[in-house]
Amino acid sequence: MSADSINDNTPKYMNISKPQGTDSNQVCVLVGHSIEAITSAVVLASLGQRVHLYADMDLLTQQIQQYGFEHHLQALWQMYEQQQVITSKVLPDSADTLIKCYESASHDEVDNQSTVAFYWLFLDSIKLVWTEASWITAFNHSHQQVLPVVMSGIEQLGKVSALAQQLQRAWVYYLPFVFLQDGDAYSSMLNPSLWLLGEKTANSSQHLEVLKPLMQHARAAHHADIATIEFARSSIMAMLATRVSFMNEMSRLADSQQVDIKQVSRIMGLDDRVGSSYLQAGWGFGGNTLPTELSKLQQSSQTHSLNMPLLQSVMHINEDQKELIFRKFWQYFDGFIDNKTVMVWGGSYKAGSGRTAGSAIHPLLALLWSYNIRTIVYSDKAQAELAVLYEQQPLLELIDTPYVQLCKAQAIFIVSWSPRDQLDIAKVNQQAMPVFDAQNALTRMQINSLVGDYMGIGRTK
Repeated sequence: MSADSINDNTPKYMNISKPQGTDSNQVCVLVGHSIEAITSAVVLASLGQRVHLYADMDLLTQQIQQYGFEHHLQALWQMYEQQQVITSKVLPDSADTLIKCYESASHDEVDNQSTVAFYWLFLDSIKLVWTEASWITAFNHSHQQVLPVVMSGIEQLGKVSALAQQLQRAWVYYLPFVFLQDGDAYSSMLNPSLWLLGEKTANSSQHLEVLKPLMQHARAAHHADIATIEFARSSIMAMLATRVSFMNEMSRLADSQQVDIKQVSRIMGLDDRVGSSYLQAGWGFGGNTLPTELSKLQQSSQTHSLNMPLLQSVMHINEDQKELIFRKFWQYFDGFIDNKTVMVWGGSYKAGSGRTAGSAIHPLLALLWSYNIRTIVYSDKAQAELAVLYEQQPLLELIDTPYVQLCKAQAIFIVSWSPRDQLDIAKVNQQAMPVFDAQNALTRMQINSLVGDYMGIGRTK
């Protein structure tokens, strides 16, 4: 998609009015190369703000390329860069150098005598360049102590709160990206499902006037002290991971009882006390956010010498679940699987994403290759990433359409499949091969229509 194509097809949620009192010479200074930083830059530009984004240029370029499946976000990024609404700048070796660019009388380093609306630091990115002590000192020596500082990122519990206390200014905030949806990053930030804001100084969000439209458009919002928001962020993510692992554990019992776990999930969702989100059994969870969150939570518990057996079980179930579909495949063929050819559909850690971090595709491929099994993989959005990761693997063949080589395979694996893409059961039935559905992507009607056998997670034909 070209940047020009955005102009004629601007979504309705772009029509958010510019915050009152916004100075046209104001610039929002962002530091980071993460998808959160890139999305924030684009959203701020969509709100009528000028953005200076400081980052390692190689990492920034790499990140934008890796998130090519975020078509709308990428196109807007290109357009705003061309219009110089977003300006990417090389992250200097020290925070002191960056801050002095905006404090110097001549403003040689910035354009149009810009004044700073706020500094937004993406902690995962800046730690690669700046030491914690150095950037804290730089901000404390700044002459602009009234400027807000926003921090985002996943850290051990209490870490961001401690950083805020070290900053000798009142307007310090923490904004966790609990709302960001991979594959729909732009709209999920522009209309957040849950807006959490940690404040060093209570009831001070008015100093983030630029972000007010996002707060107003959130379906739910809560402001509290930074330590509380950190704890809430971690608790939310841990609960989501727990729900996933619980359903995956129940799916194994459902297998033994010949009960369809997907139908059970729908029934559970009817109970208001339970709700329907994150109740889908499958191969588990991946990506960066949930695994990172659980790892940081584990570190926090160890720091305080606390034992968290539930957390340990959630992590163990999740890792073991990623190999479950292979075990079903091995059992189906009574262990005679050497030198077969299989089709694998999907590779991303969730439907709609192009990232494969933590996806079941990796342990699955490793296990298949250990038996010299040829793998033909169709993964629309994740194909580029898989091609780079497994460039030298002779047993891997990446294809552009899912059905083109079905005649060569003895089984189909489904790792991730978007519900928007209708599976062609008639084409699958031409080969009458078993389907191993790690995502439980098929409907019961589709399962019943299969000529071959079906093995899902807590589901059988």
